[in-house]
Amino acid sequence: MLASVSRRAELCRATVAARHGDRLVIDTRLQPGLTVEGNRGRLVRLLTNVLTNVLDNAQRHADRRVELVLRGDPDAGLAVLEVTDDGPGIPDDDRERIFERFTRLDDARSRDLGGAGLGPAIARDIAQHHDGTLRAEPHPHGAHLVARLPLSPSGS
Repeated sequence: MLASVSRRAELCRATVAARHGDRLVIDTRLQPGLTVEGNRGRLVRLLTNVLTNVLDNAQRHADRRVELVLRGDPDAGLAVLEVTDDGPGIPDDDRERIFERFTRLDDARSRDLGGAGLGPAIARDIAQHHDGTLRAEPHPHGAHLVARLPLSPSGS
């Protein structure tokens, strides 16, 4: 069953507000009122998974800045969620590899303290199931992960 999810900005805001112990403040720019259609539980899981996993990595690798942007791209008919940091970035050869199951680029990270390397793969599967994408894109100053999902035809 498909359900409209129109509270993406509020979910992003709540997820960021619930984070404790971040060493850097997350700069957020969240456009309210975006509506996408799909399985509500899976879309919420996508957002929380992307936000938790990607923001954890951004906090670990950023120098001074982590940015979270949620915006609509009405010309393309998409809702766009972006996380950017000013750390060393993701090497070109690893941008696709991070979405493979059980892949973790940071060998020093203990499995007890980190995940199993499934978060990005699961999030991408959910995005694709909803005719969207999740990609690590080139950026001149750090990592840049972008999720795109089709906007609902009934709302912006």
